[in-house]
Amino acid sequence: MDRVVPTLIVAAVIVGVFALMWRGWSARQRAQAGIAEPLRPAPEATNGMAGEPGMYVVTTYADQPLERVSVHSLGLRTTAELFAMDDGALFRLSGVPDLFIPAADIVSVHTAAGMIGKFVEPEGLIVIRWRLGDQLLDTGFRPRSAAAGPALIAALNHLIEED
Repeated sequence: MDRVVPTLIVAAVIVGVFALMWRGWSARQRAQAGIAEPLRPAPEATNGMAGEPGMYVVTTYADQPLERVSVHSLGLRTTAELFAMDDGALFRLSGVPDLFIPAADIVSVHTAAGMIGKFVEPEGLIVIRWRLGDQLLDTGFRPRSAAAGPALIAALNHLIEED
């Protein structure tokens, strides 16, 4: 009986914290409701192609690197494969809809040591800066193999040069 009341208090605090987190995430999504939905590729778009496995880190506003874009599943970290295709960059994402960035919308590709919530060695993340409607965004990808990074960056930069 001595432990029931403290246990209930701790449980109530934990539930309250999760409720506040959910409320904050919902408010962020409402505030970002004006962001256009990104293109979603056809499931067969990468048939027969090999992508680079890794982790989709996050999408942020380009001028606000600590401001996660939460709408359209862009703010959720997940395992992924990145394909540098002839017409753009395609992310095959686990558990959320895939993301396609047309080559015409890619502004630049660079490396970084981190983005909101994920920090690694220098030049460990590949960051694609791109336009979605009137927003300029940065999307981070962490390749599973560090050796694959330079080739992937070169392929993505090739998309910009062709445009």
